[in-house]
Amino acid sequence: MARNVIDDPNEDIVAKAKKDRAEKRGPFGRIALFLRQVVNELSKVVTPTRRELINYTLLVLVFVVIMMALVSGLDLLFGALVSYVFGDGTAVTGG
Repeated sequence: MARNVIDDPNEDIVAKAKKDRAEKRGPFGRIALFLRQVVNELSKVVTPTRRELINYTLLVLVFVVIMMALVSGLDLLFGALVSYVFGDGTAVTGG
């Protein structure tokens, strides 16, 4: 079954149309368009409730603590391995 390729939106066609529209606007028109788009996107934002905000904050803090523990553990492990393989450096520094 053959597809009708003419009706498919192509990325190149969309990009060219956006470029053509942008060239027709002046600098103030582009700024106004940007600000309208920002306001439009901000109107889609849903503000979390107090309970959701607390839950999200606690989740982030727990994740950060877990990641800190993981990175610290790996740092200690690799430090011990390097110290074992290359020595502790007292022969070089004399201390």
